[in-house]
Amino acid sequence: MQWWTLLPPFVAIALAVWKREVILALLVAIFAAEWLLADFQFTLGFINTLERSVAVFESPGNTRVLLFSLLVGALLAVMQKSGGVSAFVHWVSAKGLANSPRKVGLVPTLMGMLIFIETNLSVLTSGILARNLFDRFNMSRERLAFIIDSTCAPVSVLILLNGWGAYILSLISDYPIATNEVLLGSIALNFYPLLTLALVFYTVLSNRVHGPMKTIEHHQKAAPVEALEPATHKRYMIVPLLTMLTSIVFFMWFTGAQSLPVDSIWQVSFSQGLLAGSGSKAVLWGTALSLLVAFILVRSGGQYRQKDLVTWSFQGMNKLLKLVATVLLALALGASMKALGTGAFVAALIGEHLPLWSVVPMIFLAAAVISFTTGTSWGTFGILIPIGMPVAQALGIPPQLVLAAILGGGVFGDHCSPISDTTIVSSLAAGCDHLDHVKTQLPYALVAGTVTLVLYALAVFWF
Repeated sequence: MQWWTLLPPFVAIALAVWKREVILALLVAIFAAEWLLADFQFTLGFINTLERSVAVFESPGNTRVLLFSLLVGALLAVMQKSGGVSAFVHWVSAKGLANSPRKVGLVPTLMGMLIFIETNLSVLTSGILARNLFDRFNMSRERLAFIIDSTCAPVSVLILLNGWGAYILSLISDYPIATNEVLLGSIALNFYPLLTLALVFYTVLSNRVHGPMKTIEHHQKAAPVEALEPATHKRYMIVPLLTMLTSIVFFMWFTGAQSLPVDSIWQVSFSQGLLAGSGSKAVLWGTALSLLVAFILVRSGGQYRQKDLVTWSFQGMNKLLKLVATVLLALALGASMKALGTGAFVAALIGEHLPLWSVVPMIFLAAAVISFTTGTSWGTFGILIPIGMPVAQALGIPPQLVLAAILGGGVFGDHCSPISDTTIVSSLAAGCDHLDHVKTQLPYALVAGTVTLVLYALAVFWF
């Protein structure tokens, strides 16, 4: 039955590419997984498909992600309809801060690098700030999605002063190695995110795009620019965004401080709290607070009624319902494939009977395949780190090299996967079609991934 565990992800990817219907693809893939788990009983597979989707809400973290996605839609609508986005775009242009495609491209790139504490926060802030600036210069939303997706996750996995670092430390702490030394040593060897960032800067500074992105950009220049609402006050955008940014950072520390065994949360340092914090809680609470601030700010201006704000909010949520449904089904599919053991099977399959020089490249490839087929880099880390660390010790391979291959491979697979929550959130933040984002980002990810494979094959001879 183990080979059959590959059926659901292959069905999801094939249908998504063929029919360009992600929701249909995910539903069929979940059914395929549940049908296998039910020993090929059609009726039980159908029932379990529904129950697996319902079970997504059993996880508070999953429920928070879905609620936060809806609230982001409401927040975006309020900032746009109130004229705050228009006022901000006019102000930035008048100041010369974004008066060329290169400067506009640097806005989400630098923002994504600076906000490394929480990936979703980084993606959302960068996307919201830049989307209308990109429209102004007829730069495609797909280019924006590529920039934020290929900046935020790589930076998060390189800097590691965040939830990523805490999670990875917890996974490697069970092994007789100097954990901090291994974690820090993996940064310079994490070739995929470093190469991806280099491609982002190449795209931004050269103002050149290639492959499917070039085709979409050509159509973008021929299409009319989306009309903005009449400009009012830039504070209608800036204040809610600053509220979201600062409150999410605070709530990351607060939730972390609450989880640590101390007499008072004020005894917890800022870095300790951040590393132990809950990203899903912080993002939901921060987004809800920023929406409340936006309501109060716009309503106090006297130009709009409460009814207008509520109407805009539901219109914004409605625009994101398809993406929220996609996230829901992607989470359900991930749970189904975990029950099937897809990730563990792929790891064992690729790891058998390998010559020494190919171990690290194959670990990178295994991480990419698992992340691609399951849609989660964090789940990939949880599967492969317990396999990779003992392999490194047994074969005498530097553990930091193996760890870097696992981390980079997980991000690589995430960037290529149409069922990844990271690609979905990036599409959401940029305001583009999800499959178009995956299609246009894929060539860049494959270039970085191929070069990384070669570097890992050579790296064995360096140590």
